[in-house]
Amino acid sequence: MPFFLNLKSTVLWFSVCLMACGQQTNVKPKSQIPNSKEEKKEIVVAANRTTAYIPLLKGKKVSIVANQTSVVFKEKGYTHLVDSLLASGISVKKVFAPEHGFRGQADAGEAVKDGKDPKTGLPIISLYGKNKKPSRAQLEGLDIVLFDIQDVGVRFYTYIATLQLVMEACAEAKIPLLVLDRPNPNAHYVDGPVMEKEHTGFLGLNTIPLVYGMTMGEYAKMVNEEGWLAKGLKAELTVIPLENYTHSTPYVLPIRPSPNLPNAKAVNLYPSLGLFEGTNVNAGRGTEFQFQRYGASFLDSTAYHFSYVPQPNFGAKYPKEEGKTCFGKDLSSHPKMRTVSLEWLMDAYQNCKDKSLFFNTNGFTKHAGTEKLQQQIEAGLSETEIKATWQQDLSAFKKVRKKYLRYK
Repeated sequence: MPFFLNLKSTVLWFSVCLMACGQQTNVKPKSQIPNSKEEKKEIVVAANRTTAYIPLLKGKKVSIVANQTSVVFKEKGYTHLVDSLLASGISVKKVFAPEHGFRGQADAGEAVKDGKDPKTGLPIISLYGKNKKPSRAQLEGLDIVLFDIQDVGVRFYTYIATLQLVMEACAEAKIPLLVLDRPNPNAHYVDGPVMEKEHTGFLGLNTIPLVYGMTMGEYAKMVNEEGWLAKGLKAELTVIPLENYTHSTPYVLPIRPSPNLPNAKAVNLYPSLGLFEGTNVNAGRGTEFQFQRYGASFLDSTAYHFSYVPQPNFGAKYPKEEGKTCFGKDLSSHPKMRTVSLEWLMDAYQNCKDKSLFFNTNGFTKHAGTEKLQQQIEAGLSETEIKATWQQDLSAFKKVRKKYLRYK
């Protein structure tokens, strides 16, 4: 029997489809691509699993480590977790804010100040600046600390360092820590140079790869069980897991996790273009295409067909190469990345007219986790040759990682 019997039935079928589509008002995160045979279930973030964690907070004095991504999703929109907890009768006493602040408006690297949340009146204590770890005094009187921040799965993205230092502080103060898990949009692969012990710091506290393929909850368990907290301490850790999630499930962040990661393309390119943060090349800051392009005034203009001029904007008060014409490449239409690419870093270096202008050596080592990568690029090694030197460390990490994977 033909699918379309006649024009009348065709119009009727099309109208019904339009009505059905118009009735769908789901503004929750885009958790997966529909399967033609069987539509996958929508991811449920831990913050939405209120029956799993609200009983653990009832009758207790609670502090929350949170930012603008700490939300409970609704059918239309979302509610900040702090507001949700207060509405549920939970006694929230204070908020700890990571890099970029509680509302996510500070520049990368900009010190975040203590303050007060104008909506709730709760004190906000900065964990970015001189004070990166909660002090014993700041934890005094609390019964439990709750951690809920959206990560992007890149070692030098500082939220995992904040997580570890909060775990350490809670372990020292003997205060339980509750982590609400969220998807990692870059969990579909593990790649990049592994941090060397002599270069560990806030851009990488542990010997893990640039892209480590774990959620915050999985990573917290690894930190706890591998003895990575100071003095071999262990936190009293509880992780509320995600539902309907796998590491390979596509996930589009509904809220930008920081000012300069505005969309899925930027998040996906960040592991590769983030290495430019350790150079003097602009990686899109000061434009509306952060981490989707790169360029500099000192790159050879004859090698590129693309140029742009960075200007101060939201998230970049003082962008590199401000007001200068930057020659480089536009990657906003590049296919999805499944590995760390050195192509663009090496391209920019090769087309740098004065090589002495390229690397900010100390900053690049902190981002790469090793001095070797800069040395390899300067020596003219190919990307294949450089990546071959990562493989032994990556294999060792994957064996450790496997023990703590909660999701497929």
